[in-house]
Amino acid sequence: MFFNEVDIIVDMENENLNIQPEIAPKSSFAVPMAIIIAGALIAGAVYFNKGNKGSNNSNNLVVKDNNVTETAKENNVKAVSSADHIRGNPNAKVKVIEFSDPECPFCKRFHNTMNQIIDEYGKSGQVAWVYRHFPLDAIHSKARKESEALECANEQGGSAKFWAYLDRLFEVTPSNNGLDLAELPKIAEYVGLDKVKFNQCLESGKYAKRVTDDLADGVKSGAQGTPYSVVVAANGKKFVINGAQPYESVKTVINQALAEK
Repeated sequence: MFFNEVDIIVDMENENLNIQPEIAPKSSFAVPMAIIIAGALIAGAVYFNKGNKGSNNSNNLVVKDNNVTETAKENNVKAVSSADHIRGNPNAKVKVIEFSDPECPFCKRFHNTMNQIIDEYGKSGQVAWVYRHFPLDAIHSKARKESEALECANEQGGSAKFWAYLDRLFEVTPSNNGLDLAELPKIAEYVGLDKVKFNQCLESGKYAKRVTDDLADGVKSGAQGTPYSVVVAANGKKFVINGAQPYESVKTVINQALAEK
C-alpha cells in the first residue's frame, strides 16, 4: 500500500496524524508504508499532510515553537463543566483544557510540565487543569482503552483516583503503544481501586462514547495532534498551546491569560 504525494514532517513537540484532501500538483513519487512506519518508530511523531493547510483569522494566539500565530477553531471548545476532569480549583480564573493521548510520548512530557504549573499556580486557586481524551487511534491502538480505563477509575474513586490513575499510567507506559493492556487493572490496584469492579467497568465498554465525544470536541476545537491545549482566561479569551511546549513557554501563556480583564 502506498500514499502518493505525502509530505512527512517530524514534529519533536507534537504527535500529529492528519490526512487532508490533495491540493498540490501530482507527482509520480510514492512513499512506502514501511517508511512511514519506520519514521514513526524513529521519531515518535509523524505528520501526514497532502497539500497546504488553510489559515484562520482571529485575535486569539497560538504558541508553537515559541512563535505566535492566529487561529479560530479553539472558540468551538466545549465549556468546562462539572462533568470534566479538573485538577485544581474548578472556579479558577484560568483553565487549561488539554486534549491528550496516554500513549503519546509528548503528552507524557507535557503531563510533567502541567503538574509543575499546578504546583505553582494551582495551590493559590488561580489555574485549573482540565483533561480531555484525544486518542490517536491510527498510531496508538491501545490509547482508547486506556482512556476508558481512566473513566473507570473516576467512576469508582472520583476525581482523586482519576488523576492518580493518570499519573501512574504516564509513569509506567513506555509510550508509542508500548503498554501491555494487562497492566491497566494492576494500575487500578496500585492506586487503591477495587480491581474486580474496575475490570467489570473496563470490559463493559460503557465509557467508549465519552472518549469519542471528547475526541470530537478536540477536532472541532482545532486539535490535529497531541498534546493540544486551549487556555481559557476569565474573560473568555482563548490561547492555544500546540505540542509539549517547555515549562517557561507555558508559564508565559498562563501569565498572559491571568492578565486578561
